[in-house]
Amino acid sequence: MHYTQFGGGDWGVGVGFPLVMSFVLLAVLWNLVWKGLALWRAAKRGDTWWFIAILLVNTLGILEIMYLFVVTGAKLSDFTKGAARETHS
Repeated sequence: MHYTQFGGGDWGVGVGFPLVMSFVLLAVLWNLVWKGLALWRAAKRGDTWWFIAILLVNTLGILEIMYLFVVTGAKLSDFTKGAARETHS
């Protein structure tokens, strides 16, 4: 078996390239959503240091979720109210 070849087939543990890329894409989208919500809220509240920390540190959403729900005391309904109002208008 040639381990120097890149391309189709297994990566040695039975995990194919499409599966790995699916997880990477899912992680990127997950991070993008939480980072966007946290940056928006930090900017709106004038939390400059939180904005900088959230912008620079990549934690797959952990820091962003902690900021949103622990520091600012937000509820999940705070982020879904706007979407519900827009669909009923």
